[in-house]
Amino acid sequence: MSSELTHIDEAGAARMVDVGEKTETQRVAVAEGFIAMTPATLALIIEGNTPKGDVLAAARIAGILAAKQTSTLIPLCHPLNITKACVDLVAIEADERPDGLVGIHVQATLSVTGKTGIEMEALTAVSVACLTIYDMCKAVDRGMEIGEIRLLHKSGGRSGTWERP
Repeated sequence: MSSELTHIDEAGAARMVDVGEKTETQRVAVAEGFIAMTPATLALIIEGNTPKGDVLAAARIAGILAAKQTSTLIPLCHPLNITKACVDLVAIEADERPDGLVGIHVQATLSVTGKTGIEMEALTAVSVACLTIYDMCKAVDRGMEIGEIRLLHKSGGRSGTWERP
């Protein structure tokens, strides 16, 4: 891994990285996040009884749409022709985590054949899926907390494969 910041030029100004000479490769990124909530809120989501409708379906679609819009949200990201965008949401009960938190685990897997990575799209998908869950459930649980958003895996490109230890 390089120790220099690629989005900063020699004079210290922000810049978009020139990927023109890079080779196109298959690139994959997997990110995750978690939104913690009360057990009662999780039950409403699972039962489909939230005031705004199907929370998981809306969050899944929102995550995919957000991945497709990443370059409009993050100024120095390149627009990508995403070939795969999958957002999985899993309900987590109190006895399933060592810390006892209840909520929804969100995982996004994205792929592209291109000249630059797709990590930011995966992280954006997870973030917006979690925000959508918050938005749809805030009427019943304003204390929800979004966290643990992180990259789990990336492959492709010059730097090869990286896995979170």
